[in-house]
Amino acid sequence: MSSLPRRSLLKAAAVAGAAAQFSWVLGRNEARAAPAAEPVAEERPATLTWLEPGGLGAAGGSTFGVAWPKGVHPGDREFALTTADGVPVPVQTWTTARWPDGSLKWTAHAVGPEAAGAERYALAPGTPAAGVRQVAVIETGRKITVDTGVVQAVLWKDGGKLVESLTRDGVRIATDGRLVLLRQSDLDDGDHGNARWERFDGEISGAVVEQAGPVRAVVRIDGKHRKGRRSWLPFSVRMYFHAGSEALRMVHTITYDGDQNKDFIRGLGVRFTVPMRDACYDRHVRLAGQDAGFLTEAVQGVTGLRRDPGAAVRAAQVKGERLPDPATWDQRVTSRLAYIPTWGDYTLSQLTADGFGIRKRTKDGHGWIPAGGGRRAGGFGYVGGASGGLSFGLRDFWQKHPAQLDIRGAAGDEAEVTLWLWSPEAQPMDLRFYHDGMGQDTFPEQLEGLNITYEDHEPGFGTPYGIARTSELMFWANAATPTASALVAQAAAVRVPPQLAASPEDLVRARVFGGLFSPVDRSTPARARIEDRLDYLFTYYKDQVEQRRWYGFWDYGDIMHTYDEDRHQWRYDVGGYAWDNSELSPDLWLWYAYLRSGRADVFRFAEAMTRHTGEVDVYHLGTWAGLGTRHGVQHFADSAKQQRISTAVYRRPYYFLTADERVGDLMHDLVDSDETFLVLDPIRKIRTEPYTPDRHALSIGFGTDWSGLAAAWLTEWERGGPKAAKAEARLRSTMETIAAQPNGFVQGTGLYDLDTGRFAIAEQPVVGVSHLSAMFGLVEMCAELIDLVDMPAFRSAWLDYCRYFNASKTEQAARYGQNFGTLLLFQGHSRQDAYAAAQLNDTQLAQRAWAKFDKSDGYTSAMVWDKTPVQGPAALEPGYEHLWISTNTTALYGLAAIQNLALVGDHLPQ
Repeated sequence: MSSLPRRSLLKAAAVAGAAAQFSWVLGRNEARAAPAAEPVAEERPATLTWLEPGGLGAAGGSTFGVAWPKGVHPGDREFALTTADGVPVPVQTWTTARWPDGSLKWTAHAVGPEAAGAERYALAPGTPAAGVRQVAVIETGRKITVDTGVVQAVLWKDGGKLVESLTRDGVRIATDGRLVLLRQSDLDDGDHGNARWERFDGEISGAVVEQAGPVRAVVRIDGKHRKGRRSWLPFSVRMYFHAGSEALRMVHTITYDGDQNKDFIRGLGVRFTVPMRDACYDRHVRLAGQDAGFLTEAVQGVTGLRRDPGAAVRAAQVKGERLPDPATWDQRVTSRLAYIPTWGDYTLSQLTADGFGIRKRTKDGHGWIPAGGGRRAGGFGYVGGASGGLSFGLRDFWQKHPAQLDIRGAAGDEAEVTLWLWSPEAQPMDLRFYHDGMGQDTFPEQLEGLNITYEDHEPGFGTPYGIARTSELMFWANAATPTASALVAQAAAVRVPPQLAASPEDLVRARVFGGLFSPVDRSTPARARIEDRLDYLFTYYKDQVEQRRWYGFWDYGDIMHTYDEDRHQWRYDVGGYAWDNSELSPDLWLWYAYLRSGRADVFRFAEAMTRHTGEVDVYHLGTWAGLGTRHGVQHFADSAKQQRISTAVYRRPYYFLTADERVGDLMHDLVDSDETFLVLDPIRKIRTEPYTPDRHALSIGFGTDWSGLAAAWLTEWERGGPKAAKAEARLRSTMETIAAQPNGFVQGTGLYDLDTGRFAIAEQPVVGVSHLSAMFGLVEMCAELIDLVDMPAFRSAWLDYCRYFNASKTEQAARYGQNFGTLLLFQGHSRQDAYAAAQLNDTQLAQRAWAKFDKSDGYTSAMVWDKTPVQGPAALEPGYEHLWISTNTTALYGLAAIQNLALVGDHLPQ
């Protein structure tokens, strides 16, 4: 067995995040005294490349974010995009964040099909090029019409249909786009259940045009699923259109608001009707199988028959082209066309991450026959004919199983296409809590449970009410059956949507996110060693997702918390040791790893985590809306509902890099989450003093609580959101009153007034330091705020906290009258040492930063850094008998601390 210890994921993620920031410090040759010493950045173009090779492909367009240094671009500046060769590319620009002086901090940009073909682009001030086509949006009383210049979409503002029609060149390619939900009222584990299915249809409550061109248009439609008098399962659907494109992108979100014991989702889907105008032998079905393989069939096949219609006829049908006049065929085939079956119904179901099946039948009431299968389907299909048809795809098809694609009635006048986000052939979605409470009815009993399974249980808290999930779908209105190469390109765009990305150098130059990162640097042996270990840890977790099959509709995007050395298995079934739910900020580790490297695989891993943790691990409705759930066997199981999980600090990088509107919604929804402290006290079970939540005296911690609030307020302020003024005021007032506490951040907590947005100043100094306080975005928030807001007292209070966490107990007591008690995660906190060393130009502190990073409680140089396999019973299939070395999370945060060590470059062993 490797000498690398098998400890919790907690510590591993913590160290990687710290290491990533430590590199920032390593990259600087000299420490700096204060942010004000930074030189004014010069104006220069931003460089953009495709995240993955291949460019735009068949996607309708791409939206990307660019960061700009403070003071360089005024708020009303226009930008022009060109290829590396200077060819103008039409671009649409809007502002996503401003610096406090009003200059541009982040801008978002959209390009359409005219951006295809180039690999590198430059974005600079200038007048944007006009496109050959532009998006036009027209609103009437009940409808919204979007015209891309190629496709016209008519959307409804009310009723049961989201999309009335998709029309191309006057031909209706698809109609009646709607949502469908199947509900099962009970589950019976025996053989004699009487479960009843009900169908609910999406009903629109409102629609709004969020963007109207010229390159990109966005329409948001909200509503619930209805049957009779009951409406439930709220949905929010955004539709994206690009000038000159035949594609429609859909981002679909549902929020669970049912009774976990009665409302079992049996099927959840998006459905379109596709008019079928051509002869059955000119109608085609395409379903993407594994890799680049396709099921390629006609509704009425003329290949493989006993009589041959002719080589030209067969070749045309395989290509999806219109067949020659049947009068030109071998008449032994033409005269018997009525006896060749027509296959109107197809189903591709992916019920697990490791297997899909395809079957077909002639029509309803007749038997199915198998038509193929494999491991992992592409989640893409097409139905239509020589005069046009609809391509459709569901992203993360097998990763978010059980999923399914249905085609029905393709031999009739209309085919029906359903993309099932939850397959009706799978077991019903069961969100019931996984145990009966085991008698944990009082706080003392619940604390005893916490001490054995690490699960913080409380009756009624293990509820899925209010959790959400977002899915991404794509549709193409084709003028004819696409060629094989076009289908491959469309399927690829579903699987990996093309993403333009700014270079790490440009992101570093802009000093966004507090300037806590620098590009990957292997210029010395020590730096190379750290970079290699960061790569090692990322590869490890990426491989664990695959080996352990961390997939599924509700699970994909998360990782596990702690490893069980005896079973050679992650503790997926042991209370708080199971799903990680952002514990110790793996989200931040991954985003900093991407910001530094520009690596596509890191981006996609972080993207999946952001989609998951922001939706599934957070409540969006109900009593705890705005709070997230601590780690557990189910993502909603633990009774600790806290800001540290819902914090906007985990979502900010993805939002600013992609301008994703859904993630923007999630962050905006947190602006008033200070109100949640009225209904739930985060430390209610361990309080020793009397406390009743009061609007004018809410107990809020300066670590995991305030950092979450600060992230939401900062984001709303810099985005210029509807509550930006309130957010800025709350941010400044809490910064001021934290700094004014007798012990600053070391005070630990304060009484907050919801009406004034201020903390009461404590009469007596208190030491309230936790090893968790700075592990959920506090470091990142303080670095940003010190860079943005000129408040010397706040800077001083934060630097004191940074200096004394890793100080000796004697030094702590000398400064604060008592030491900080028993602490953990010293390696993870080495980044605070490094940050303070840079801010204060303190050589001794810089030396301590390196020592704590290299020789404390995380990963050390003496450990074996390789993938030495160990024998174990964890394998569920041949070839997986060996377990990769497990990592430990104090380590991952310490390695994230490396990003902060640019400050101690002179003290780093070479």
